[in-house]
Amino acid sequence: MTSNHTHNRYAMVLAAGLGQRLRPLTNTFPKPLISVGGSTMIDRILDHLVDGGITHVVVNTHHMAGQIEMHLERRLSPKISILHENELLDTGGGVAHALPLLGSSSFLVTNSDVILLNGVQHFIRRMQEVWRPHMLALLLVHPTVRSFGYNGFGDFMLDPDGKMRRRNEMEVAPYLFTGVQILHRDLFDNCPSPPFSLNKIYDRAQSTDGLYGIVHDGAWMHVGTLNAVASVDSHLSLLT
Repeated sequence: MTSNHTHNRYAMVLAAGLGQRLRPLTNTFPKPLISVGGSTMIDRILDHLVDGGITHVVVNTHHMAGQIEMHLERRLSPKISILHENELLDTGGGVAHALPLLGSSSFLVTNSDVILLNGVQHFIRRMQEVWRPHMLALLLVHPTVRSFGYNGFGDFMLDPDGKMRRRNEMEVAPYLFTGVQILHRDLFDNCPSPPFSLNKIYDRAQSTDGLYGIVHDGAWMHVGTLNAVASVDSHLSLLT
């Protein structure tokens, strides 16, 4: 199937976090530059974006921003704009700050520290094909039972028509959020003043039946601790 929504050529990579759970490693360099499976985490996701047809990427920075900027200067593609945050704006505030650089309608947003492997189809191209004008947010989710290194309660409930809702406090949800999403800029109209989380954006989308999900059919690996980095690094070496 060919996507009718080829305007999704813009993306943002969230790279401003402090990486506190990975200290002392992140005392000397930022989390996105940690190497896993022979490549830095930020290069892994940027390569996915290029393969998915993304041409313009905004990267926000804060912690050890100079190292990230110097690293990204070596890349030939995609076209990268760097937005430095003197004070952390959180995930939602960071995206809101970058809106002027993210096209006119919808755009992709991803964490810089996600480790995903493609399934049958490239996951970004698949998301673009699923995206429809009535959607406000399309999140890539993954079955918790097939997630490497994850032991939480999940994040979302998914209906057969693709609509999602966030799990309630006492629920166990079958899907976790991978950190990759397509968002419509209308969600940021009259948004809160930064800092604010993208969770507020998901709540907005859900309140108007505009929150959708698509299940990732490849692998997703959790990288949140030093032990997790070592485990994922070892696991990736077995897959390549």
